[in-house]
Amino acid sequence: MDASPDTARLDARSLTTPDVGGRPLPRHWSAAFDLGRLERWPLSASRERQAHDAADVLLVDTLAGWAADGRDPAPVAVLHDQHGAVCLPLLAQGLDVRLGVDEASAARSVRHNLEQFQDADGRLPAGWGELTVGGVDGTTLAGARTMLLSLPRALDALHLTASAVAVHAADDVLVLGAGRDKHMSPAMNDVLARSFRTVVPGRGRSKSRVLTAAHPRPDAAIPAPRTRVHRLAGLGEVTLVGGWATFGGAAADPGSRLLARTLAERSPALPEPHAGRVRTASGLEVDLPWRAPASVPDVVDAGSGNGLLAVVAARVWPEASVLASDQSADAVASSAATAAANGLADRITAVQDDALGGVPDGSVRAVVLNPPFHDATAVDPTVAHRMIEAAGRVLAPGGQLWCVWNSHLRHRPVLEAVVGPTRQVARDRTFTVTVSTRA
Repeated sequence: MDASPDTARLDARSLTTPDVGGRPLPRHWSAAFDLGRLERWPLSASRERQAHDAADVLLVDTLAGWAADGRDPAPVAVLHDQHGAVCLPLLAQGLDVRLGVDEASAARSVRHNLEQFQDADGRLPAGWGELTVGGVDGTTLAGARTMLLSLPRALDALHLTASAVAVHAADDVLVLGAGRDKHMSPAMNDVLARSFRTVVPGRGRSKSRVLTAAHPRPDAAIPAPRTRVHRLAGLGEVTLVGGWATFGGAAADPGSRLLARTLAERSPALPEPHAGRVRTASGLEVDLPWRAPASVPDVVDAGSGNGLLAVVAARVWPEASVLASDQSADAVASSAATAAANGLADRITAVQDDALGGVPDGSVRAVVLNPPFHDATAVDPTVAHRMIEAAGRVLAPGGQLWCVWNSHLRHRPVLEAVVGPTRQVARDRTFTVTVSTRA
């Protein structure tokens, strides 16, 4: 993309953003791109929710305003773009874009949506830029002069991202962070100010807003993971390590505590899968004995977060190998660190995976699950349903899913339908613990 000489106003004492420069933001970048073609896959489709929102559009228009003011945006990095609603319109304008995402589902979704614009030979339209997909790390951020950011829900995650940008990006980096007004707070300005000397809130549009930051602080540093020691009834002390983008950090959340206490009190035997009935194409049925696949763990902690339930499973079933699986790269690193901190690195393997996609069907004896109920900033029970369905898929016949969930969400019909017979084994004022047996 052609750009005139850089005349961007990035004075250390003030920062004049295009939306207050006396003219409306240009909208031709966002208007030229068909956002309606984007899909939420692999997440559940929803009539109520699209793969883009007004904050995404405002973010694209804001960068168009800076370009119109004469700032050359390259190199450009886009962070936390869940479905490509920010990075793909920039590609269509000829910009090369580095995309940094923490979640495996986001990387899959963006690649899927990019394919919607390719021809039969996998080529993009003439004039499009090149997309590189990676993590929110030094490789993605190094030397970037423009950083477009979908503001994360959690302030800790925002601090981690902002500090990483300040450490790795160019000295003259321009950071544009967008969000919906209902999910933003003045505290976000304060968090950005810990890593940048200049932070300016933009004017609102369509109930959305852009925060602009510049001038990385020379003392900015990426925060180290936090460590806390917890005592769990019947299981002793557990050391948890939590990255700043890991849900709950190093805390032992109440739902997981209830599931841990229930498993410790009941001390269930590790399920022994039974033969599975197979119906052949000719209509015959036969029972085939189950055999554990090579290199597949006995137990899976699905959505492992900081690794608490992986440690619980390893202690409840001392003969078992455990897989801690999460789609968040930060959570996977936290799970691995927690396993090491508790002397279980030889029995717990942590991997980044979306909805257990790398675990073979019918291959594991047990799954422990404290499912999420948020998709980014929205409460979405179907996120939990997706994890329950994944657990049902990977369980061997007779395998068990030990699940804890907020009682008001009423997941039991889903557990019955996609896993098998389900019984309640514990309940408190907020949470329910069930065990479901794979039919």
